[in-house]
Amino acid sequence: MTVPRSAGDPRRTSKLFLLFRMEGDRYALDAREVVEVLPLLRLKRIPEAPEWVAGVFSHRGALVPVLDLCAMAFGRPALARTSTRIVLVEYRARAEAEAVWLGLILEQATDTLRCEPSAFREYGLDNGAARYLGPVYEGPQGLVQWVRVEALLPEAVRSLLFPPAAGEGVA
Repeated sequence: MTVPRSAGDPRRTSKLFLLFRMEGDRYALDAREVVEVLPLLRLKRIPEAPEWVAGVFSHRGALVPVLDLCAMAFGRPALARTSTRIVLVEYRARAEAEAVWLGLILEQATDTLRCEPSAFREYGLDNGAARYLGPVYEGPQGLVQWVRVEALLPEAVRSLLFPPAAGEGVA
C-alpha cells in the first residue's frame, strides 16, 4: 500500500542531484536533466572545436556531442577512472528550443544528494566566463556547487555543435 505524502514531506519539494568531482571539489547536476549515465566511450574528435569538446558518439540513432567538463573548467582532461562517466543530459540551446542530448565527461559521478533547491546559496563571486557555475550548497561533507546545464555552451560552440536547422533563424 502506498502512503500519500503530506505537504510537509521534504521529498515533495526537494530535488535529487547527481554529484561529481573536479579537482577535488564537489559539483552537482539536477537529476531531472540527466537522461542516462554511461561508461567512458571512444569518441570521434570534432575538428576546430575547443579542446574541452571531447568529441561525438552515436547513441540510439543520435549523434551526441560530448564535453569534458574538467577540461572546460580547469584546462586538464578528466582522469580515465572506473568512476569517470559520460553523463547524458537534456540541453536546450534556447529556452523555447527542443531539448537535445549533450554528453558530459564527469569524474567520480557516483553519488547523489537530495536537498531543497533553496539550500543552494549565491556566494557573490563573479564566475566570469563560467556562467554555468551556479549557487553553492553547504552540507555535512562540505560545499557543492550547482552546474547549470543550460549555461554550459558559449554561443560559438553551441552553433558548432547544434547548428540551426535549415530555415531556422538564429535568435
